[in-house]
Amino acid sequence: MQTTERPAPDTARAAAWSDLLRSHGRRVTKQRLAVLDAVDRRPHSTADEVLADVRTSVYVVLSDLTAVGMLRKFEPPASPARYETRTGDNHHHAYCVRCGTVADVDCAVGHAPCLTPSEHHGMQLLTADVVYQGICADCLAAGASREQAAPEQPSAEQPLPAGG
Repeated sequence: MQTTERPAPDTARAAAWSDLLRSHGRRVTKQRLAVLDAVDRRPHSTADEVLADVRTSVYVVLSDLTAVGMLRKFEPPASPARYETRTGDNHHHAYCVRCGTVADVDCAVGHAPCLTPSEHHGMQLLTADVVYQGICADCLAAGASREQAAPEQPSAEQPLPAGG
C-alpha cells in the first residue's frame, strides 16, 4: 500500500486555531486540529469528506509508527488490521472466530523466533507470527446457552484436526 504524506498544518495557522479554541473554552486536541485542517484545505466539506481526509491521516500515521517499530500490525483472518504498542517481544495472538476477540499469547518456547521451521530458505529469521484461531470462553458459554435452548441447531464451527 503506497501512501502519500499529507502536509502538516501550517504552524502559525495551528497556533491561531489553538488560541481560538481556547477563547471558546475548548481544549486543543489533535482531533480538533485535524478537522480544522481538513476543512481549511477543502472548504465547504461534508462530514464524510472530512472523515475521509482525517481517516487518511490516521492510516499514514499508523503506517509510519509501524515502520519505525513503535506499533505492531496484526492481521487476523477475515478481519481488519489491528495495531498494538507491544512490540519487539515476538508474542503471538489468539483470535476468536465468532466475536473477533484478540488475546496476546506469550512466546511458547525459546528465543525469537520461538518456532523452528523445517526450512529457512537461506534467510536469517527474526520473528514468527502465529495466530491461534478458536472460540473464546464468552462465545463458548453463549453457544452452550443457545444449544440448551435449541439443541437441534448444530454449531457452524468445526474443530481443527489434530496437528492442523
